[in-house]
Amino acid sequence: MRAARLATLGAATALTLAVTAAPASAHTALRSSNPAAKATVAAPSEILLTYTQTISMPKVVLTDAQGGRHETGAPRAVDNKVTQPVQGTLPNGEYTVGWRVVSADGHPVSGTFTFTVKGSTTAAAGSSAPASAAPAAPAPAPAPSQAAEKESSGSSGWLWIGLVVAVIALIAGGIAWARRPKQD
Repeated sequence: MRAARLATLGAATALTLAVTAAPASAHTALRSSNPAAKATVAAPSEILLTYTQTISMPKVVLTDAQGGRHETGAPRAVDNKVTQPVQGTLPNGEYTVGWRVVSADGHPVSGTFTFTVKGSTTAAAGSSAPASAAPAAPAPAPAPSQAAEKESSGSSGWLWIGLVVAVIALIAGGIAWARRPKQD
């Protein structure tokens, strides 16, 4: 009887810890970007991404609304910052930054965000603006964003699901063990 109580107490403790534990912060996250997510800016010469931890193996893709790519060269990672040069002067329009890095713990993390270029002196492809139109004044440089529009942290959701399944199995095993027939 005492063993059954200990098994039940252990299962209840494990369940309490699993439900109340804070998620591990082993994966990095995008802390800020320049241009900032959803910002309207003058044409940038580079994309700067700052993460919460040191990262490696960065990949950055800059695309326009038609899917044309505008990054040039390889991104450069130093500690928790990634710099991606932009090819030429971006025409006015909306752009999407897609990024992927590897966290210090080895897990890949990725996400996307958009920003808009306004006041560029380069005409957009297929633009019907007259050549004599004066360009709008460039927008001030944006403050870094606090978060990306979309962000994936990899497999942490599956970790929690597995933990819940393990706790349920532990509780069921404790109950089955407590109800087993006693041997003489």
